[in-house]
Amino acid sequence: MEIKEFKARSNHIRAAYHQLEVKQDGHPWNTEQDALAFLTDAALVGRLVMDKQGSWPSEDNMFSLDYKIAESMWWLNSIATANNIDIETALKSFLEAREKYTSVNNRD
Repeated sequence: MEIKEFKARSNHIRAAYHQLEVKQDGHPWNTEQDALAFLTDAALVGRLVMDKQGSWPSEDNMFSLDYKIAESMWWLNSIATANNIDIETALKSFLEAREKYTSVNNRD
């Protein structure tokens, strides 16, 4: 999947969730609530990785590691969009900075 499709589909799903939140809470979640939801899912990624490595007691998990990683990506796109950050531009900038850093620091 191309990142443009990821962004469009993610934003469409987030808009639908905002409608559900209005029904449930009387208002759509704000960015802080989105960030807390992301942190919850990111913590579950950690637990699922620990479970996979055998360093956390195996539980009957409702979700798989790949599902929670994807959900975390979805939350990050939602948070970026809400803060007027283009996730594609941010990702490109981050990767370029890391590539530059690693090429400079990995010279013999």
